[in-house]
Parts: sequence; C-alpha cells; structure tokens
Amino acid sequence: MDSNIIVLIHPMTGVLAILAALWVFVDTLNVNGTSVMRIKNVSIFCAAMMWLTYIVAGYWYVVHYGPDKTIIKSGPWPFAHNIFMEIKEHIFLMLLLLATYLPIAASRDIAVNKSSRKVLLWVSGLIVPIALAMEGAGAIISSAVKIGLLFKQSQGG
Repeated sequence: MDSNIIVLIHPMTGVLAILAALWVFVDTLNVNGTSVMRIKNVSIFCAAMMWLTYIVAGYWYVVHYGPDKTIIKSGPWPFAHNIFMEIKEHIFLMLLLLATYLPIAASRDIAVNKSSRKVLLWVSGLIVPIALAMEGAGAIISSAVKIGLLFKQSQGG
C-alpha cells in the first residue's frame, strides 16, 4: 500500500475515533432509553476505529517510517522523533485500552445506574484529549519530515 495513502488513512481513522468518543460522551450526558443502543453502537465504532488506526499506523511504522526517522533525526527538528514519536509509541497503548474498554463500559445499564454512567463519561472523556494529543504529535512528526527535507535541500544535499 502506498505510504501517502496510509498517512491519510491513519489520522482519518483516528479523528473518526475521537468524534465517536465525543459522541458517546455527549449522548451519555443526556442518556435515555432510546439513546442506550446508539451509545453502545457508537462506542463499538470508536473501538473499531481506534484499532484500525493502530493497525494502519503499525504497518506504516514498520514498513515506511525508517527513512522518515533518518530525515527527522538529521534535520533541525530531531525532537519530533526523540520526544513526540516516543510519546506516541507509549501513550497510544493506554488510548487503545480505553477505546477497547469503551464498549464494555457502554454495555452496563447506563440509563439507570449513575455509577456506570460516570465510568462511561470518564472513559470517553479521557479518549478525546489523549487522542487529540496523538493527532497533534503526528502533525509535528509529519512537519519534521518536511522541514528535514527542506533543510537537506538548502544544504545542497
């Protein structure tokens, strides 16, 4: 698969997961008998998109990231790999666990049980800012590749 397509699919599925988690959060704030099934379905969609993000990103990292890493580390923004990619590699696992737990939390009796509803709000509420931070880190990493290429070009290389 073309690396340019992967670089588009990866953040797109991540954003869809963020939107789904936000949807679960807002719908849970106003939960009623008719919204329970929708919350369960959207939480499953969120988990599926997060897993798809993980699979696509893992493939890209293993197959295509090596040359980009070299460009980043030899360019003016080596911190993009040393800090942001390292953060993504470790924090994303927590995000994956939260997204995987989301449908489990949504399977409780959230319309009646306030404690179950709070758990669902916390899980979906944590997914959104962590995933947004992952998107931001990805943007910094992508920018570091572009800046590294421009730097290399300006140095005559």
